[in-house]
Amino acid sequence: MKTPNYHDFYQKTLIPIGFNDLLVLNEFESYDIDSPSTHWLIAVEGEQLSQPKIYYHWKVSIYPSNCEGDFNWKKPFYCTPSMVSMDNAHDIACSFVSLSQQDQLSTIKVQEKIS
Repeated sequence: MKTPNYHDFYQKTLIPIGFNDLLVLNEFESYDIDSPSTHWLIAVEGEQLSQPKIYYHWKVSIYPSNCEGDFNWKKPFYCTPSMVSMDNAHDIACSFVSLSQQDQLSTIKVQEKIS
């Protein structure tokens, strides 16, 4: 598995996981019972394309973490598809922050299952 590029990893402030989101998180493989998660870490990640000129695609990833920001990069709760625009990725990250503050971040996983 490819190690993430933390040079182009822009995380938002940690957000406590709400009760409803925690119930859903417990059902997914991204939940680690040995290291219970208390917060969401939402980040915009750059993925460098293999081209002569440095060029990136961007994605938004959501990781369960502890209150100190420790997380398992191999087990994201959710990742968006790659996108060309960092501005779009930032806007999506902001919408995920809003959902998490409303204890509704888990609805993106439910919507993904329906699609």
